[in-house]
Amino acid sequence: MAWASFPCQDLSLAGHGKGLYASRSGSYWPFWRVMKDMIDIDEPIPIITLENVVGLLHSNSGKDFTVLLKSLQELGYAYGAMVVDAVHFVPQSRPRLFIVAAMPEIVAHSGVAGDSPCLPWHPTRMARAVNALDSDLRESWVWWKMPKPSIRNMQLNDLILSSPGAIKWHGKAETDRLLSMMSPLHRKKIEDASRGGATVVGTIYRRTRPDKDGRKVQRAEVRFDGIAGCLRTPAGGSSRQTIIVIQGRKIRTRLLDPREAARLMGVPEWYELPERYNDAYHLMGDGLAVPAVSWIEQHVLRPLARSAESQLAHQSAAVA
Repeated sequence: MAWASFPCQDLSLAGHGKGLYASRSGSYWPFWRVMKDMIDIDEPIPIITLENVVGLLHSNSGKDFTVLLKSLQELGYAYGAMVVDAVHFVPQSRPRLFIVAAMPEIVAHSGVAGDSPCLPWHPTRMARAVNALDSDLRESWVWWKMPKPSIRNMQLNDLILSSPGAIKWHGKAETDRLLSMMSPLHRKKIEDASRGGATVVGTIYRRTRPDKDGRKVQRAEVRFDGIAGCLRTPAGGSSRQTIIVIQGRKIRTRLLDPREAARLMGVPEWYELPERYNDAYHLMGDGLAVPAVSWIEQHVLRPLARSAESQLAHQSAAVA
């Protein structure tokens, strides 16, 4: 199998939708040429997995998704996609698009090719993107069958360190500054959490929002649903999540500890993180949630691999 998690910047809203031919997301094409070279020497890679942001489905009005599928079809692959959100496995909202392609004869004997979409892996926006494809591209489309995991029993507060090693708690001035950046709606969330007296753990993101006069101002937005927002790379202070812990009228804030970020990605405790905070946070923010990939491997990639091995054995026996 070959795997490509190519840059997402030109496919996301933040990258202004420059598309699959732009300098960063366009790094897909050298990968594609390697796959073509393998076919040209009669050693095709049986299975290809591509991963990117969900925005790939509709970037450039769907043209990028169409171009990518055409490139796979040109190489002779059948293909399908799944939107897998890490929130099914860990308390982090992190949806990602996984496109799995394989040679048609491998797909036919894999037992994981369905005829229709299934939730939660094939949401409405994916069905719309597929329906918008030309008929010849839809002929090579596969609805991969994958079971839904058990209900997650892990919440954000289960992963938070009581004594973080790499991060210090903010002083009162910094905490007050964050609170002052909140809109009335988010200040009310803080007040509601303070009334109960129980310990409440949440996260804060800083975002740029328009005010009532249309001017862009930085806002601090808090959530207390037991789920962290999507981890990002530490390009700036607003890219890093802040932990907020409320115990009655006592409010404390600090940055997310690297080990907490690793836990949100499903990384085992024994995994050695880089010593520098930004390096560790970048590693996690730029990565894939371990249990999400494991689920795909178990229920789609492994059956495809078994089918590929079976096909290879059959061909070898025929030659013999």
